[in-house]
Amino acid sequence: MNEIQLCLSEMQTFFQSGATLSITWRKEQLRRLKEGIRSYEKQILNALHEDLGKTDFEGFATELGIIYAELDEHLKHLDTWSAKHRVKGSILSFPSKAYTIAQPLGIVLIMSPWNYPFQLTIAPLISAIAAGNCVILKPSRYSTHTSQIIEELLSKLFYSNHVATFQGGAEMNQELLKHRYDHIFFTGSPQVGKLVMESAAKTITPVTLELGGKSPVIVEADADIPLAARRIIWGKCLNVGQTCVAPDYVLVERKVHNALIEQMKIAITAMFGSDPLHASDLGHIINEKHFSRLIGLFECGTLAWGGQIDPRTRRIAPTIITEPKLDSALMQEEIFGPILPIIAYDTFEQALGFVQKREHPLALYFFSNNKQHQKTVLSSVSFGGGCINDVIMHLSNTALPFGGVGNSGMGCYHGREGFKTFSHTKSILEGKTWLEIKLRYAPYRGKLSLIKRLFP
Repeated sequence: MNEIQLCLSEMQTFFQSGATLSITWRKEQLRRLKEGIRSYEKQILNALHEDLGKTDFEGFATELGIIYAELDEHLKHLDTWSAKHRVKGSILSFPSKAYTIAQPLGIVLIMSPWNYPFQLTIAPLISAIAAGNCVILKPSRYSTHTSQIIEELLSKLFYSNHVATFQGGAEMNQELLKHRYDHIFFTGSPQVGKLVMESAAKTITPVTLELGGKSPVIVEADADIPLAARRIIWGKCLNVGQTCVAPDYVLVERKVHNALIEQMKIAITAMFGSDPLHASDLGHIINEKHFSRLIGLFECGTLAWGGQIDPRTRRIAPTIITEPKLDSALMQEEIFGPILPIIAYDTFEQALGFVQKREHPLALYFFSNNKQHQKTVLSSVSFGGGCINDVIMHLSNTALPFGGVGNSGMGCYHGREGFKTFSHTKSILEGKTWLEIKLRYAPYRGKLSLIKRLFP
């Protein structure tokens, strides 16, 4: 583990040299990264297929495409984001000018998960490089093939005193967290997020936690039910449900409960055929541990559709469960698989209360044409982000910040928010010397009434 300390020492020397301060240099690194990814496209897509069974289409749409969009967004706006920004002056400090400067944090640690192993590693890396930092990356050990490709690619593109990759499992995570950084960016479960935050607290290191939770869908009777069913099933089956913002459970108005389920069955068949276990567009569960956990959830309610499994390939057919037991693991833990509980409700207030009583979700999806209800959901429920009449697609817009709240995380990134996450906004007041107003200096006798007039 002396390798970690040596790497940190070399990074500290490199960062203190000022080499990362040049905006031109940072943009060169981003362009190099983009070119490198393009040259490795096939290897990356193959690795994603090996790890998660992703088709080339899904691998590009949910991983590479998003990364290309992030790179373009940063290259296009980096000059503006990094520029000195003037702010309104104050009569109290007249004559002066005030502005902010975006300063790199220093050395940052990025710990990424296995479910979107390329996107969720490289997206924060892009922002960290754009902000002028040195980066230690720790990809997941579960997504072995993708993690190896990431290390191979980045070692060819960057010197290890700028970007370095460390592989391993929990032991490596623990060893990395023993060291001090200027920021830690973690994507994963709330349980591990707590451990990361506990370690960071020992050195008062700021953290960004991109966690998960049970992201609800609410479907009202006035919604387009066939459309809602199709979009919900698409979102649930993307990456076989192994998505932190996947629809985790559905609350549906009772009068359209049966209609929604029937339309979901139609959508599943349309997308994956009558034998989903052999559909080329459906991926597989990451490992045996998670596969076994998911199978155990079948007993937590009434099986309404699906339920077929193939232990050899770790495939699970899209499965709908009705009347789920609310105290079961199905409704208490994030599912992270192609299993969807459906719960009927009678009133809008009942659905709203159901969500409000639980931990703040990373995402929320509301299918309804009732503008007042839309407004109420957005204003009265705390969640990271979401969609009206759609699912997951808010992640496709680089201008929208992505992050959780409460148990689903803290801090955000994507686009400018990512640059800000890995920067310190330094506030500067530049005093002028051509005029000296002596009101601020003692003695203060007789000045109280005057100073009161300068405050609103």
